[in-house]
Amino acid sequence: MKRKKFFIGFMIVCLLLGSLYILQRLLMPKYMSGIVEGSLIEDYYKEEKNHDVIFIGDCEVYENFSPIELWEKYGINSYIRGSAQQLIWQSYYLLEETLKYEKPKVVVFNVLSMKYDQPQKEAYNRMTLDGMKMSSPKLNSIKASMLEDEKLIEYLFPLLRYHSRWSELTKEDFQYLFQKDKLFHSGYYMRVDVKPATNTPKGKKLPNYQFGENSYYYLDRMVELCKKNNIELVLIKAPSLYPYWYDEWEVQMEEYSQKHGLKYINFLELTDEAGIDFNKDTYDAGLHLNVTGAEKLADYFGKILVDNYQLTDGRKDEKLNKIWQKKIDFYNLMKENQYKELAEYGYIKSYGERNLEDSK
Repeated sequence: MKRKKFFIGFMIVCLLLGSLYILQRLLMPKYMSGIVEGSLIEDYYKEEKNHDVIFIGDCEVYENFSPIELWEKYGINSYIRGSAQQLIWQSYYLLEETLKYEKPKVVVFNVLSMKYDQPQKEAYNRMTLDGMKMSSPKLNSIKASMLEDEKLIEYLFPLLRYHSRWSELTKEDFQYLFQKDKLFHSGYYMRVDVKPATNTPKGKKLPNYQFGENSYYYLDRMVELCKKNNIELVLIKAPSLYPYWYDEWEVQMEEYSQKHGLKYINFLELTDEAGIDFNKDTYDAGLHLNVTGAEKLADYFGKILVDNYQLTDGRKDEKLNKIWQKKIDFYNLMKENQYKELAEYGYIKSYGERNLEDSK
């Protein structure tokens, strides 16, 4: 009798937890249309974990470098762990988490986030933190990222944060309840359209150009983490024309990299060498590169990586070749479809718009 009661109670608890899990998944934003960048972080867990190069950082990595190009030209097996306005402590904890799955030979970190010394906005926090699997790095990243009016429990149990989305649910929320479509290319967000860079705004005078103590604290931790694991850390500034990159910031990064024996590359100073044309290679007037720009930058950076680090040519590995051939096929198909949409409609449909139409 006691066993029967225990079993019934156990089943009730399981059903309750299962219902809460499904309810949470239903109410959480799906990021399959509109701001699709919210799906970037969780995409990593579906990947084979044997990358030689890992990029971490904000939109200046996931929109400016094509891992497909790095593979096709150099056989570099890479992945971009990027997210919108990824703050430096989020980058650090993402790297710490990544090292639980794999140990790359090279980590590439984009330094724009040094400008943010304190937490910024919950919406951006969510696009990085909600996609992470539960772990100590996620917990520490949440604590470092929360604003004063936010609650830890709402990050640990997102249902408490999103319970009011009932009135906002759409067909997309039900379609992608358990399975999402593939949107990205080893962490790269593709755009083929063109919007030339004209009248790029100049940087406003700042009261203080010194990067904050908190930013340096996490950069120091990143350096130590890479040294501890015998990983080469490369600091970069992507060639985005805006947000403005100040000379005073550049000096700090040059001095820091020299002090710690790191390679630092400012691609803003190398756009001509890389062949980047901001009349053709950007889709949003210089904030980010489009696919032609991302391929050019990857081609240029790939040579630097091969020349300076002991990276093996993964194209000689039969298993990796099969994995990357599927990636290449998907990449080329998406590129072809986006060009077709651009020609037919004058714009690129959102991923969700396209997929919902296909399902009718």
